[in-house]
Amino acid sequence: TTGHPKGAMLTHANLSTAVAQLQAMLIDTGTLELGAERFLIVLPLFHVYSMVVNMILGIAIGAELVLHERFDLSAALDEITDSQISVFLGVPTMYVAFTSHPDIERRDLSSLKWCNSGGAPIAGEVFRNFVRMARCRLLEGWGMTEICGIGTLTTGVGNPAPGSCGVPVPGCEVKVIDLHTQADLPLGERGEICIRGPQVMKGYWNKPEATAEVMTEDGFMRTGDVGYMAPDGFVYLVDRTKDMMICSGFNVYPRNIEEAIYRHPAVEEVIVIGVPDAYRGQSPKAFVKLKPGAAPFTIEALREFLTEYLGKHEMPHALELRAELPKTAVGKLSKKELYAEAAEPAEASESPK
Repeated sequence: TTGHPKGAMLTHANLSTAVAQLQAMLIDTGTLELGAERFLIVLPLFHVYSMVVNMILGIAIGAELVLHERFDLSAALDEITDSQISVFLGVPTMYVAFTSHPDIERRDLSSLKWCNSGGAPIAGEVFRNFVRMARCRLLEGWGMTEICGIGTLTTGVGNPAPGSCGVPVPGCEVKVIDLHTQADLPLGERGEICIRGPQVMKGYWNKPEATAEVMTEDGFMRTGDVGYMAPDGFVYLVDRTKDMMICSGFNVYPRNIEEAIYRHPAVEEVIVIGVPDAYRGQSPKAFVKLKPGAAPFTIEALREFLTEYLGKHEMPHALELRAELPKTAVGKLSKKELYAEAAEPAEASESPK
């Protein structure tokens, strides 16, 4: 979803280690029990997140796996209630759907021990609404195909830090480097997240140059994610390096803007991308799907709403309301199609007449 397809070579050792890391975080902490869980699987098993955490971990801990062909909100709610599902893994758009369901607060979801959101960062407003409405603990993690889908995870112990994707899983190291100099950064400073550990891929299939590009001299893999690690060890994602905008010389992160727009009561889903701007270099544009029955609003009304949450340099300069936003096969919101649309007018204007 973030560039040209590459084959990540994951060895048996990579995958078995990833499952052992998950067991240490979930079984050893008492969040889950061996031989006692029932997973509802709505994510496709060809995606690393679902393959490792749903299928391989589920089999390894002796869980019952209930498979649905696709995510259907009503069918998922019925299955959770009727089959006493204890584990549900989803992507952020699924939790948006849950919180938009009119009956969710009246459904008995008490069998759920562990819900996890992965694949992309979940907006704080969506996170809080789901926990309040479903009365269920929702944990977050961070990973990518190159690291078997698991790098950090919040545990079921205590209260996870709001907005954090957790702490590094056992046996791996995480550091943050400067986006330009690649020098190591101190705790709390934003930069590119790098990871080293036994779950990191062997390399890209038949692409030694691409493999070399993502590895540091001391053996860490550069992930392309911007974030920071707090002094308590919790990791926070800010955005993808490729999605960051430079607006009038300021670094602007689409995720910050998306988080703020999700606070608007009429918004169900939102994607923000940078579009060319002759004066500022780039400007944020918001693509919004409204909640059913919500009244449309203008860019001026949105900017007025956002004054409490965003700086002037972060304000969206354009707004487009859409019936649906593009998604990947897994159900994650996808920016790729919107970038392509934004590039078309620029390419047309640059082509010789």
